[in-house]
Amino acid sequence: MNPQVNSIAGRLSLRKPQRRSLEILDRITEIFPPSKKAHLVETLEVIKAEFPSVTDFEREFCSLCFSLATGVGKTRLMGAFVAYLHLVHGIKNFFVLAPNLTIYEKLIADFTPNTPKYVFKGVAEFATEPPEIITGDDYEAKAGTLFNMPDRCKVNIFNISKINSEVRGGKAPRIKRLSEYIGESYFSFLAGLPDLVLLMDESHRYRASAGVRAINDLKPILGLELTATPFVETSTGIIPFKNVIYQYQLGQAMADGFVKEPAVVTRKDFNPLGISPEELEKLKINDGLRLHERIKADLETYARETGNRIVKPFVLIIARDITHAAQLLKQIQSADFFEGHYSDRVIQVDSSKTGAAEEEMIDRLLKVEHPDDPTEIVIHVNMLKEGWDVTNLYTIIPLRAANARTLVEQSIGRGLRLPYGMRTGVPAIDRLNIVAHDRFQEIVEDAKKSDSPIQLLQIELDEQLLNQKAVTVVSQSTLTIKLGLLPENPTNSTRVANNGMEPLFTDAESARRAQIAYREICKLGNQPNKVSTLEHLKYADVQAAIVKAVDEQMQPLQPEIEGIFQRIDTAAIVEKTVEAITRQSISIPRILVIPRGEVKVGFKPFSVNLESLKLARISEDLWVQHLRTGEGQALQLEETNANVTRLEDYIVTELVDYDDISYDDHADLLYELASQAVQHLMKSFSQEDTQKILSYHQREIARLIHSQMQEHYWEEAVDYETKISRGFTELKDSAYTLAVGEEPLDYRSAPQEKSNISRLLFGNFERCLYSVQKFDSDAERKLAIILERDCLKWFKPARGQFQIFYRNGSEESEYQPDFVAETEGKIYMIEAKMSSQMNEGTVLAKKAAAMQWCANASDYSATCGGKPWHYILIPHDEIADNMTIEGLAERFGA
Repeated sequence: MNPQVNSIAGRLSLRKPQRRSLEILDRITEIFPPSKKAHLVETLEVIKAEFPSVTDFEREFCSLCFSLATGVGKTRLMGAFVAYLHLVHGIKNFFVLAPNLTIYEKLIADFTPNTPKYVFKGVAEFATEPPEIITGDDYEAKAGTLFNMPDRCKVNIFNISKINSEVRGGKAPRIKRLSEYIGESYFSFLAGLPDLVLLMDESHRYRASAGVRAINDLKPILGLELTATPFVETSTGIIPFKNVIYQYQLGQAMADGFVKEPAVVTRKDFNPLGISPEELEKLKINDGLRLHERIKADLETYARETGNRIVKPFVLIIARDITHAAQLLKQIQSADFFEGHYSDRVIQVDSSKTGAAEEEMIDRLLKVEHPDDPTEIVIHVNMLKEGWDVTNLYTIIPLRAANARTLVEQSIGRGLRLPYGMRTGVPAIDRLNIVAHDRFQEIVEDAKKSDSPIQLLQIELDEQLLNQKAVTVVSQSTLTIKLGLLPENPTNSTRVANNGMEPLFTDAESARRAQIAYREICKLGNQPNKVSTLEHLKYADVQAAIVKAVDEQMQPLQPEIEGIFQRIDTAAIVEKTVEAITRQSISIPRILVIPRGEVKVGFKPFSVNLESLKLARISEDLWVQHLRTGEGQALQLEETNANVTRLEDYIVTELVDYDDISYDDHADLLYELASQAVQHLMKSFSQEDTQKILSYHQREIARLIHSQMQEHYWEEAVDYETKISRGFTELKDSAYTLAVGEEPLDYRSAPQEKSNISRLLFGNFERCLYSVQKFDSDAERKLAIILERDCLKWFKPARGQFQIFYRNGSEESEYQPDFVAETEGKIYMIEAKMSSQMNEGTVLAKKAAAMQWCANASDYSATCGGKPWHYILIPHDEIADNMTIEGLAERFGA
């Protein structure tokens, strides 16, 4: 394999199926270098010998189809193809075909430098001289300069639907008309190039169109087709492509986590019998929108917890026809529907609009992802085609009649993309919901069929939970609330928990100075040599510097109060602000542990546990069932010899695809582990049957081995250096999802249903550094009672507060301790765990990382007069009201 493949795949961060596609292109160019002199029949035979799925190019030139599931990244792959062919084979001319105006404009944007989804980002060779983009709109103007850049990589992007319209009635498309700049038509100019490569996006959309037949005359040296649906639908049925060289189906994308997990949704114990179609439709819409509101709150909560951007979800309602869509629009816009909440948040998308109305419709549709756009509901009638690539579609309500397979596959296509580019681990955010009360069982049964490309989750809605509208509650520290600092980017559904707390300053001018002082103090955290802990903020020279910075930034709110402005005592405000900060914060340093020298990683040898590997003998016989007589008959096929040197190769080939495995470094171990699996199978099967099992189940076996390799991962560095980057850090906001109208409970009283405690919010604290908190268990609530009684101050940290990372196999994960509490002489980091989990590997890994952090923090504190840190891991059944923090620390402290 050409080393540039690894380089391009790494720089463009290609996913596994994209990388495999690039490897196949590399192999194709190796077995037949693309050229206009290549003989079509001979080329087909060479390719078919290695890639038997390719039986016909279906073009007048060599054309190969890469079928990748929606959401995997076909445009990024297109960029990788161009980069590879240019950098490795010196190809300078590319012709990209788009099926419609939407994809045409999207492709132009994605191939243009400094755009959000630039396809060549990371390719250093294109940083100073990016490919010249020539479009169907400007090729005539650029034709005159083409001869001035013979060595420049050039990407032509054209819209096939526009070419189709131009060739109606046997006319020649505009691209074939004479150009005065080049003395021939631009089409002829391209056709005469010795290295033109044709790339076809969503090629299933225009396989047999007149425009594509005209494009045949370009005689490219190679055609590369990309689509998620490698077949053509006709009145007589589906005709599969004959030139598919690689296929990565939707089910694989779901299993690998590249797209959302689709789920069919209904109510618990729901039976649609006896419900009129009108009532059923109303119920589906109402339930879908209630689900949408909860997802909206979950997305905002997640964004605030993690520091990510807030994603605004929307609902897609699939109407039967244009009349039905108009009726739905009128219903949703009425004042009676959800109290008019969605009256200006819904659009209808269909072919009934023309002119300015159509432009406005398309404009709102394209802006539906923008957080400041009001649209939350899109009603459509078969008008959402490829190219409308959104990531914030979370709820689909299909109201038209169709068979289960069509209903699901056509519905989910636009909603599978992930808003953050990867799954978050939060089920509600990683899921696409299809509300189908009346079709639930039918869809579930169809998804279980062996030929179904998807495996749907099944979600049963709790009616009580549905009726509870949810909001995101931002829990700020009591300090920031008293200073009047608001959370970033508040939305209409954001609620700030302040429990009626009194502000630190009552007049606007003093409050502004205090807020500026707080921001300046936060900056001082970056200077641990100058301000080592919060207590050092009390030094006179430090406060003088803060006062100076505040005065330099202040301007009076109103010119007429200049005199009052001058009389305000900034020094007194800074002193009072510092006093509040030291009283209502804990000095948490930011600790970096940096390896010195070379870091070595690997896996220790071990014996694979194969007890769970239950595989059956694979039969290659076909079973023929006669429909009329019901008689069955087995047809034995001739054996096929797999081109594998060793049986272990089946498994090793899959293992090296994992990002944390290097073949060069781990080859001996990989073959040893694979050999164990082979020997295990051969205890029960012949070598011939073992080979068949490996050829069918190689990925499953490799996944089992790789999961066990994580337990034997090792990392070694020459030495480590501990660096303190901040002497103290400000307390981060937390965020929770809560039902509207639900108020925080008193933390001293146990809730009636302890199993649902993680959904409740608690307050009435006196020593907690936040006004409200959530607990994952009743044991945590009891621990809060102890901390309120025994400690000076305490809190539950938000994500990212400490940035402690622990080893989870070969991956690093962030550890978020349950509690932090400060007493007169010590600071405790506390974790409460189920007794049965105390010795689990992950718990012990977190404990080791936290203990090391506390040791480093204690060493730092000792140098600047701070308090030592101690880690406590407490079994949940040892937490009781009569326990003390000192007693728990003595028994369970590390």
